[in-house]
Amino acid sequence: MTVPLAPLVPRGTVLGDEVYTRLGEAILDGSLAPGERLRDHDLAEWLGVSRTPVREALQRLERVGLVEVSPHRYTRVSVPNTKAQADTLEFVAYLMGNAARMAIAHGADDELDDVIAELDHVIAASRADDYAELLRASHLFFAKLTRATGNVAILRFMREAELAIRRNISTWRPLIECPVGRSSAYEDFRDAMIRRDGARAEALLRELHGLS
Repeated sequence: MTVPLAPLVPRGTVLGDEVYTRLGEAILDGSLAPGERLRDHDLAEWLGVSRTPVREALQRLERVGLVEVSPHRYTRVSVPNTKAQADTLEFVAYLMGNAARMAIAHGADDELDDVIAELDHVIAASRADDYAELLRASHLFFAKLTRATGNVAILRFMREAELAIRRNISTWRPLIECPVGRSSAYEDFRDAMIRRDGARAEALLRELHGLS
């Protein structure tokens, strides 16, 4: 590691969760590069915490695929691969289709209004043909969509897997390259959300990602 991590300032939440998030974000932004060796005592010293929450965080990061461990040999940042990226994109497309249907079925009106307002940012980014902003806006939209489902299983899964999903979809590019056609498809999806047509919203979202 070329630059040590800055000390962690606890926010009053579970320390292990904070260390997990901090190390995960460092992997996502490249501060901890693919293939880089991770030593729990170094990480603990840099973050200003004990080795116990660091070890717990590394175990969690291994479970979601951001860290590789070979017993008695090394612990290192995993190297992204195209299979994991493709599988994650397919999984997320199916999951978000389900989430759209569940949010419409179970979400309160004000929650869905908030989801649709976030979707407007996605549509604006699509019209501008700004891929980086489209990815950022889509992430925020899907975060609100999953919360609107109220489904404990989905929320727990996303809390644990969010970092790995973000890393594996960082190379995502929209299937529909034409910004006009793509934006029109997003607008159709928006109309289905407004009409509270869960089946239609699910189908449209999957079509947007190449899943018919």
